[in-house]
Order: sequence, then structure tokens, then C-alpha cells
Amino acid sequence: MNPSHSCRPLIDDELDVLAELVPLAGLRIVEAGCGAAALARALLVRHPDCDVTGLEVDARQQAKNLAAPAPGLHFITAGAESIPLPDASFDLALMLKSLHHVPMGSMAQALDEVARVLRAGGHLYVSEPVYDGPLNDVVRLFNDEGTVRAAAQAALDTALRTGTWVQVGERSFEMPVRFADFADFERRMMRPTFADHRIDDAKLAEVRAAFEPHASAGEARFTRPMRVRLLQKRADAP
Repeated sequence: MNPSHSCRPLIDDELDVLAELVPLAGLRIVEAGCGAAALARALLVRHPDCDVTGLEVDARQQAKNLAAPAPGLHFITAGAESIPLPDASFDLALMLKSLHHVPMGSMAQALDEVARVLRAGGHLYVSEPVYDGPLNDVVRLFNDEGTVRAAAQAALDTALRTGTWVQVGERSFEMPVRFADFADFERRMMRPTFADHRIDDAKLAEVRAAFEPHASAGEARFTRPMRVRLLQKRADAP
């Protein structure tokens, strides 16, 4: 059950949440669906003794990743459903707003693959947006993720019943999201490189009308409710 909006603290940097839940020094980390790997890059600044492998399937984003290397950060073009890495290779796995992007029929397989590449006792940090709030009300006009976000949580619940995992932590919070203007929102949310939301003129006008009441002098500020679940791979996992 998710806490009400008023009960969620405002968190500007999710790395603080991760660091509170998991000691990060010296870890071997894999991030599935890493996108631009912003949190991984920040983590490596704080903990240069860590090593992070980012998995990404979006070819355009991956080209940007490879063009911006960083010490301790490696990229592989792969999805969570099939990780081309050896068993027990990592101490920590990250899925940051990515589990709900895995095809629903493959979510269980993705969690199995993550378990395979984690050592016994390793952690899986899953951060997912909650289907709630004013930003969600605007976004669902062109990209309604209610079904896939619920499926992601259900997949975690199912994984916990397999005997592979135990849940050892959970957090709910709000993250600030700012857009310079509607054009910024359109570029970032409506026309991402990894999806085609089939935006026509009528849909663009509908979304603009929903967005504009939240803008002041052009800028719009929202908060995105988030839910984190921290799972640990059992030492006696099958």
C-alpha cells in the first residue's frame, strides 16, 4: 500500500535514498535500462572504487553513452531479459524506472536474470514511479502506464514468492521534476528516443491545455511520487 501524497518526503537526489539503504563502497554494480546513467555517474563520483555496468537497448541513447565515457563505467547493449554476463558477477543491481518498460511477459524472466548475475546476498534496488499525481495526469493523456506499472509491482511480488528473494527495505518519496516550458516537456516526455507515442496535432493541443495550468512564466514544476523496493538474493536461493 502506498502512503498518501502528504506522507512522502521530497527527495531531490535519489542517490541519497540508495546510499541510505545499501553500503556502496567498492561494489560491482549492474544497472538494467540505464538510459543516460545519470545516477551511476553521480555514484562513481562519490564512490570511485565502485564499478558499474550499464545495460541499454535504445541505440540512440547508447551512442550518447559511449560518446561520454567515465572511469569505472561500462556499457553493454542488452536488455534485462537476457544479460550477457556470468553468474554471480555483481553485488548490486539497479532498475531505475525501468522495470515497467520491460515487456510484461518478460518481467519474471528479467528478474530471474538479475538474480542469476547477482552474488548470494546481493541486492536489487527497484525504483518505480507511482501512478498518481498531477504530472501523471498530464502524461497519461498520451502514455498511460497504469497497467505496466501495476505489472511491475506484481512481478516483484511474484518473485518474492519464488524463494530467490527477500524484501529488506522500502521507501516512498516525491522527486521534483521541472520543465522550462511546454516545448521542453514535449521533447523530454512526448518524444523520447525509445518510444513513439504517435503524437498528432490534436493530441499535442490536448496535452498542452492540460500542462499550461501548471506553468508559471512558462516554467512548470511537478513532483513525481516514487516507490523503492530493496530485495536481497537469499544465500540459499535455488
